[in-house]
Amino acid sequence: MDGYGENKIIIFQPMSPIYLIFLLFMSIFLLPYLVITGIIFGHALEIPSYLAFIIFLLSLFGSCVNIPIKEVESIQPIVYLRETCFFGVKWHIPEIRYGPGKTVIAINVGGALIPLLFSLYLLIFSVPTHEINPLVSYVKILVAFIVVTLVVHAFAKPIKGLGIAIPSFIPPLISATVSAILFPICVKTNPFIIAYVGGTLGTLVGADLLNWRKIPELGAPMASIGGAGVFDGVYMTGIAAILILWLFI
Repeated sequence: MDGYGENKIIIFQPMSPIYLIFLLFMSIFLLPYLVITGIIFGHALEIPSYLAFIIFLLSLFGSCVNIPIKEVESIQPIVYLRETCFFGVKWHIPEIRYGPGKTVIAINVGGALIPLLFSLYLLIFSVPTHEINPLVSYVKILVAFIVVTLVVHAFAKPIKGLGIAIPSFIPPLISATVSAILFPICVKTNPFIIAYVGGTLGTLVGADLLNWRKIPELGAPMASIGGAGVFDGVYMTGIAAILILWLFI
């Protein structure tokens, strides 16, 4: 990709302005639900509710921002999207250009960077502060992380021209189930922290990092860690897994 050395941040917005306005309207309409979810999220993870709400918003809007970290040679034809306008409607037509190409590997802010930093915050500050036995908690989080990683990796599918994709409902269901099984063992620990940390990090590792070597074969102009078909899995793990546990535990 020309100009890779100059452009430090890639902002990719696949939605049309009309659809973005629709989402904004729906966000305002569902604001009470989001506030309630933020309160539940904050109480479950033992953090201020406003911080949970900020994390929601940063993760959602950060999904459009990718920070390039590496550029690799692509050994397959690369699929490009050509934009054309017909009677005022924009269409994206795929084109295949043969020859050597390059793939920019980036890290998605909303789908990787924010969940990673928040998980580190929970591991470094929340677990030692609020858990009776931090060592037991760390072991349970590690077990959840391994299980989610293996299951997500089994379902992750490399898609040519796009990247790695997973069914969005798999990570939250697995992380919530594993957390519900682990949290009462030995000493009761916070199941929500187990679900969030083990689920989000396990999804990132199982889907993206364990498929790192396949990225050059996909023929995609950009491969985003935590983006594309993985973002919804990470985002849903952070929200849906906690809500599932809140309802059934």
